[in-house]
Amino acid sequence: MNMDGQAEGTSSAQNVRLVFRDDLLIGRTAIITGGSSGIGLGIAEVFGMLGANLVLVGRKVDKLEEARQTLASTGAQILTVSADVRDHASVQGVVQQTVEQFGGIDVLVNNAAGNFHCPFEELTPNGWRAVIDIDLNGTFNFCHAAFQALKRSTWGGRVINISLAQAASGWPGSAHAASAKAGVTALTRSLAVEWGPHGIRLNNVLPGPIENTEGVRRLYEARNEAEKERERMALGHFGQTDDIAQACAYLASPAGNFITGCDLTVDGGRWLKRGWV
Repeated sequence: MNMDGQAEGTSSAQNVRLVFRDDLLIGRTAIITGGSSGIGLGIAEVFGMLGANLVLVGRKVDKLEEARQTLASTGAQILTVSADVRDHASVQGVVQQTVEQFGGIDVLVNNAAGNFHCPFEELTPNGWRAVIDIDLNGTFNFCHAAFQALKRSTWGGRVINISLAQAASGWPGSAHAASAKAGVTALTRSLAVEWGPHGIRLNNVLPGPIENTEGVRRLYEARNEAEKERERMALGHFGQTDDIAQACAYLASPAGNFITGCDLTVDGGRWLKRGWV
């Protein structure tokens, strides 16, 4: 199980297909959990290229340092913090360090997640609890700790939660992850209403399988399910980390000013086609 990121993988700024002007997020500070690898690192890379200050949260110091080196070419100011999203006090420390270094928080991306394939009858209470703690409780912890800073954002605070289309459809073999993300989805919609008067927008981004990530390797390739999963994609191929990153950039930018409480599905049409294959 990857406890630091939605999916691990490599990323390089020179390979990003940037579609926005390069000052889109200038001056904004973004916290990205699970930011040292995979989708989280891809989001950080695009945000950095668009001018944001970056706060990368992960558990492993060495991976955070590797991420910092990877992102150096973006020119972004980067703070890396080793912290466990499951621990509220640790999360409060991340928020405090961010505010002390950058003066505030404008964007929070709750990307840290854990998952592994397991039939429900074989799932242990510890396995269930581990995924719920990372995916759902970790999202609660960061939203709760960051509220006051997000409320003070000059641009209006943004929370982007990385969820799953399977939160609605169910996910045989990953009932723990689907259940956790269903909670995240409900939390997003609840807070969109509660926090709207404070100018804070909350939305979910729902990725499909992303190439060269630990999630795809573990859930599909290691189980010889990759080709079958591709057949479930309306577009016929897996996505790239910057497909998710640029969707997040859209929601974090002024283009997302009137969007809150929504699900943005970025999965190549998988959610539509999978029932037909």
